[in-house]
Amino acid sequence: MKENVKDYVVQKVNELISAPSCCAEAKAAAQNWLDAIGTDNEAEETKKLIAELEMDIVPIEGLIAFAGSEAGEKVFGKEMAGNLKLHALEIQAAGAKYCDCPACAAVAAILDKKDEMI
Repeated sequence: MKENVKDYVVQKVNELISAPSCCAEAKAAAQNWLDAIGTDNEAEETKKLIAELEMDIVPIEGLIAFAGSEAGEKVFGKEMAGNLKLHALEIQAAGAKYCDCPACAAVAAILDKKDEMI
């Protein structure tokens, strides 16, 4: 991996780890990748990181469906879930493919560099 790509991905991985919306599995994969940089395990951890992030990023349709569901209301509260659904519909209309929470935004940025990471 080129150094400029690695530096960019390290920055985005740190943003991911710091994001309140980041799940435990993504945090663990991200930390494992950071710990593996410069070691014989780097390539393997890169593959694991990419696989985890591809599973975790939330497609905009999934966000809309969740925010509009009873489960979404239980997690966010009725008003917040409604606001989140409206926000998701707005960003979808503007062309968004994924949720734009801090974790998903970092994941999308990392996955944009996927081909350069492997």
